[in-house]
Amino acid sequence: MPAGSILVADDDAAIRTVLNQALSRAGYEVRSTGNAATIWRWIGQGDGDLVITDVLLPDESAFDLLPRIKKARPDLPVIIMSAQNTFMTAIRASERGAYEYLPKPFDLKELIAIVGRALSEPKERPRQPAKVEDLESIPLVGRSPAMQEIYRVLARLMQTDLTVMISGESGTGKELVARALHDYGKRRTGPFVAINMAAIPRELIESELFGHEKGAFTGANARSSGRFEQAEGGTLFLDEIGDMPMEAQTRLLRVLQQGEYTTVGGRTPIKADVRIIAATNKDLRQLIQQGLFREDLFFRLNVVPLRLPPLRERTEDIPDLIRHFFAQVEREGLPPKHIDQVALDRLKHHRWPGNVRELENLARRLAALYPQETITAAVVDAELLQPALTGPGENIRADDSLSGAIERYLTQYFSGFDDGLPPPGLYHRILREIEGPLLSAALAATRGNQIRAADLLGLNRNTLRKKIRDLEIQVYRSGGG
Repeated sequence: MPAGSILVADDDAAIRTVLNQALSRAGYEVRSTGNAATIWRWIGQGDGDLVITDVLLPDESAFDLLPRIKKARPDLPVIIMSAQNTFMTAIRASERGAYEYLPKPFDLKELIAIVGRALSEPKERPRQPAKVEDLESIPLVGRSPAMQEIYRVLARLMQTDLTVMISGESGTGKELVARALHDYGKRRTGPFVAINMAAIPRELIESELFGHEKGAFTGANARSSGRFEQAEGGTLFLDEIGDMPMEAQTRLLRVLQQGEYTTVGGRTPIKADVRIIAATNKDLRQLIQQGLFREDLFFRLNVVPLRLPPLRERTEDIPDLIRHFFAQVEREGLPPKHIDQVALDRLKHHRWPGNVRELENLARRLAALYPQETITAAVVDAELLQPALTGPGENIRADDSLSGAIERYLTQYFSGFDDGLPPPGLYHRILREIEGPLLSAALAATRGNQIRAADLLGLNRNTLRKKIRDLEIQVYRSGGG
């Protein structure tokens, strides 16, 4: 006897065949179609224990079909598939009551496991779809497998008050994720309040978090509300939680355990109706071993752990990210920019120690400093090799020498070849590759003033002009030179 009946809808015949074969081998009875009308007719007849459907069907979007399915058969689980692998897709699937969202291409073993869970779990009461506006403005960008998993987890968390611990290196977008959880969750009508533990003097953190009464300490001339009071009914984002002093950790633990707190100098407990989202770029387990972080607080905060991958682990997202940032700065009034494929390849081979924040800063510099509409590899190389335009901890350290930066650049260049060796003729080719970015950087630094650029480089002006012409370097025009 079949383990259950599955209805499949996808206009791609190859995908229908693969799903038919995989689900049949797993013991399910399968019926498939390429349109929404047929799947809706089957559902209306009471057929099927579970539905698997693509978002884009020829006659109707699954997002439009889902609310009707949930109204007609609230207990029927629906799995949404989509090649439009964005955070928006995951959120819309969750809002409309989908059991699960799977980005294409998907893993068949994972799909079979999800089907098994959906059919074996007790049926839940249908959720009321959240009304979310302007989903296109969501700042989370990327289609890599790592980001797809984050989207799926976030979609599940939107309508909960579960405490979330976001970990990741600096610049990976931890506050963006926290903001998304708030803006598209059930507390979105309440305030979103953020506090960075590393940016506040240790002796003031308790007052900042919980507020203080008049006279509680020297300088407390009036009562002041804390971040918990300001975030009432909404979300409190505790950034860099690993920098919280032990005294404040104890008070925070009490809030999480008892749901109430007292102001500094106060005696009356205050009920806290706040969702907590914490973030850290440190290893909290290591801090626990060092006696710098309370283990019981860690377990209270780490209800749902969410790790954001560094950009070097999802370089396939760089094209989408750079286009997103160019579009963003264009809306702010800067000229439109595009980037060619060779330049994108350069970006994909950079290590990005500053992560997405470093890429965003680069995009803003490219839009502001270079007049050409299409950004080339020479321009990208010039920017990635400029110590003056990067900060400590990025591609070139503040105390680094140019020779050291170039040596690391070439080491990375060599590592790109499978056999460890580039083709012959390397000396002259590297000189040509470095010369273009060097001249572009000098011209950008002097705003296109060729006299100053020639002096800066120690070249004759006519020599510089010839090299600009031979290397086809775009020159920023500012009225001089």
